[in-house]
Amino acid sequence: DRSVAARLWIEGLMRRFTYEAKAGGEMAGIEFGDPIKPFSAVWLHATGFNGMTYQSLLAPLGLRQRVAALDMRGHGRSTLQAKPGRMKSWKRHRDDVIEWLEKEAPQGVILGGHSMGGCVALLVAGKRPDLVKGLVLADPVIMSKSVYFWQHMLSPISFLLRRNAMARQAKKRRAEFGSFREALESYTGRGAFKSWREPFLADYLLDGIERTDHNSADSDEQTWRLLCEPKWEAATFAAQRNRPWGALRRVKKHHIPMTILRPTRDSVISDKVRARLILSYPAMMMKAVRGTTHFLPMEAPYEVRDQLSAFLARLVERFTLEEDAFVERSLKVRRRGPR
Repeated sequence: DRSVAARLWIEGLMRRFTYEAKAGGEMAGIEFGDPIKPFSAVWLHATGFNGMTYQSLLAPLGLRQRVAALDMRGHGRSTLQAKPGRMKSWKRHRDDVIEWLEKEAPQGVILGGHSMGGCVALLVAGKRPDLVKGLVLADPVIMSKSVYFWQHMLSPISFLLRRNAMARQAKKRRAEFGSFREALESYTGRGAFKSWREPFLADYLLDGIERTDHNSADSDEQTWRLLCEPKWEAATFAAQRNRPWGALRRVKKHHIPMTILRPTRDSVISDKVRARLILSYPAMMMKAVRGTTHFLPMEAPYEVRDQLSAFLARLVERFTLEEDAFVERSLKVRRRGPR
C-alpha cells in the first residue's frame, strides 16, 4: 500500500520540504523535478486531503519541470495554527499560499487546484496576479453570487449557512484507527472514495493519518489519527465568506489563462454558475470531463495532467501554436475477411 510512494523516494523523483511561516508553524509539501530549477507549477488540494494525495498525477510532470504540491493550513503535515473557531473564509489559505509563493516562486507559477484548492488558487490569482501565470482548476468550489452576498451581509443567516451538510458530515468523521491497514480498508470502495483509481487512496493516507501511540513498532495495539482534524475540516467546509467572483474579475483584467475541468456528474458548479462563469470570462476554457464526479482528479488524472502539461508547454517552455504539427489519420475503414 506504500509501494508507489516508496518507489518515488528511491528513484529520487519526490522530495519533501517545509517552509517556516512568518506567523509561526510550517507549511509542508512535496516536489518533483530538478531542484536547481525554479518552480513552474504548484497544486493545491481539496478540503480534508493533502498534497501527497495527488503525487501520482504530478510526478510525470517532474520529468520536465519542477512541480510542487502544498499541504494547506490544518491539512497533511503542515503545522500552521488551525483553530476551527477562527476559520471564517478561505482567505487564510490564500494568504498562506501567497506567502509561500513570494519566497519560493516569486517569478510566478501555473497554479492548479481541486475543489477548495481550485477556489483558493483563483483567490490567489485575484489578489496577486503577478504570482500566477495560469490557472488549472478541477471542479473548484464556486457558488452563486447570492450565496456569498448573504454570507457577508447578514451574520445570523451566515451562521445558518455555515451549518451545511458537508460540515456536519465532516464533524462526525471517524478520527482514529487501529492500524494503517484498517484505515485503508475502511475507506476502500466506500463513499467518496468509491470511484478513486489506485494509488490515490493509499497516497492520501500516507499524509492523511499518523501513528500517535508510543508502543513498539510491531505492537498489535496501535493508534492512527487523522492529521486533518474533523472539527477543522468541518470549519473549512463551512467557511464560505469568500470572494471568487471578485477574484475572477481581476484574473480577466490581467488576461491570466484559465481552464476549469468540470465533471458531468455531481459537480459543485451548478449549471447556472457554469453559464455565468463563461459569460464573465469568455477567454476561459470550461471543459467537461465525461463520466467523472467531483473527484475527477482521482478518476481521470490524465485529463488534469494534460491541462497542466499544456500550460507548461505554452507558458513556461514557450511552445507556440505554430510549433504544433497537424495530426493526420485515415477515416477509411478497411474491411477484413470474406465479403
